Amino acid sequence: MTVEASVLSRLAEIRAWQEDLYRDLHAHPELSHQEHETARKVAERLAEFGFDVHAGIGGTGVVGILNNGDGPTVLLRADMDALPVKESTGLDYASTATATDAAGNEVPVAHACGHDTHVASLVGAAELLANATDQWSGTLVALFQPAEETGDGAQGMLESGLAELIPTPDVAFAQHVLPGIAGTVNTLAGPVLSAADSMRITVFGRGGHGSMPQATIDPVVLAAMIVVRLQTVVSREAPPSETAVLTVGSLQAGTKSNIIPDRAVIQLNVRTYSDTTRTTILDAIRRIVTAECDASGSPQPPEFELFDRFPLTDNDAEATQKVTDAFDAFFVDRAGSLPQQTASEDFSDIPTALATPYTYWGIGCTDPGLCRAAVEAGRVSQDVPVNHAPNFAPVLQPTLDTGTEALVVAALAWLAR
Repeated sequence: MTVEASVLSRLAEIRAWQEDLYRDLHAHPELSHQEHETARKVAERLAEFGFDVHAGIGGTGVVGILNNGDGPTVLLRADMDALPVKESTGLDYASTATATDAAGNEVPVAHACGHDTHVASLVGAAELLANATDQWSGTLVALFQPAEETGDGAQGMLESGLAELIPTPDVAFAQHVLPGIAGTVNTLAGPVLSAADSMRITVFGRGGHGSMPQATIDPVVLAAMIVVRLQTVVSREAPPSETAVLTVGSLQAGTKSNIIPDRAVIQLNVRTYSDTTRTTILDAIRRIVTAECDASGSPQPPEFELFDRFPLTDNDAEATQKVTDAFDAFFVDRAGSLPQQTASEDFSDIPTALATPYTYWGIGCTDPGLCRAAVEAGRVSQDVPVNHAPNFAPVLQPTLDTGTEALVVAALAWLAR
C-alpha cells in the first residue's frame, strides 16, 4: 500500500462528520471579515487533532501548526468567506442567512463560491494527516483565510504577523471548486488565475439646462466616448498572444432628462496574466481618459481610484510538476489540465511574501450527468451553474472526498517518509 493510500484509508471513517461540517458551513455562511463562527469551528477541530492553533490572525484567520519531526514545511490553505447572494439551489441545507455588510446594508448570504467545500476538505485532510504521523515527517501548516472575496484577507493575515507565527513553508497549496465533472482534479503550471484591478474614474464637465448644451461641457457624452475608446485597448495595445479583459461595468451620470450634470463616474475591471500587460492596460486607460477630457475641455483633470485589486496567481513550474505527477499517479484518469481562469484571488499574496513556491489547482464539482448532458447539447453556459450564481452548489460527493484527497496527496509529495 502506498503512503497516500495508507493515510487516506481512514477517509470513510471521517466522512460522516466531514459531510455534517460541510452542511453546517453551507447553511450558516458568513461574509468577508465576519467569519467568526466558521473560525471557531475550525479552531476547535484543529485543537482536537493536536495542532498548535492560532486564531484571530488578520481578524478571523486561523492557523494550525503540526510539527512532526524533521522535514519540509507544507502550507495548505482554505478560504472561509461567503457572498452577499440569495441562494436558490433548493438544497435541504440551503442558506437562509442574512447579514449586515460593510456598507450597513442587510443582505442575503450564501456560500455561492464553494469556500465551505474548501474548509471542510482542509479540516478533513488535517485530521487524516494528524492521525497518520508514522507515515510522514515534517511540519504541516493548515491555514484558514478570511476575506478572499474582498481581496484583502491574505494581506490582513500577513500584516497581523503571520510570518512570525509559522515556520517558513517550503511549498504552499490552495485549491478551488470549479464547474466541471465532480471528482476531477486539474493543474496548470504558470499563470493560472488572472490579476484583477477595478478602477473608478470621475470625469468632470460643466452642468446646465438640457435645452442649452452650448453653455455646458457634457460629461455624459465625454464618458460615452471614453467607454467606446476603451474597447480598443485590449485589441490594439495588448499582445495578441496575451489574454486580457477590460470590462466597463458601471457608468453613472445625472438625475434628470433635461439637466446636463457636472460629472460622470465610470467603473471598470481589468484582468491580465502578466505584470507587463497589466501595466500597459492601466496606463492606456489613464492616457485615453485624460486625452478625452482634454478634447472635451473638461474644467479639471479626471480622478482615478484603484480598488479591489487581486494579484496574479502564477504557479511555480517545479512545484506544479511534482503535484501533477502525484495527482496523475493517484487519481489516474480523473487528473487533467486546468485552463487559464479569468477569475482572481489573493492566495498568492501569502507565499509571495514568504518567498515560497506555490501551486493552485481546480476541483470539478458539477454533477457528472448534468455536465455531460450540457456538453452534448452545447448548453454548458446555460445549464451548468458557475461560481457566484444563486444556484451554484458543489455536488457533495465525490467533490468533498476529492478535495480532501487532493490536499493529502499534494502534502505527502513533500512529507512522505
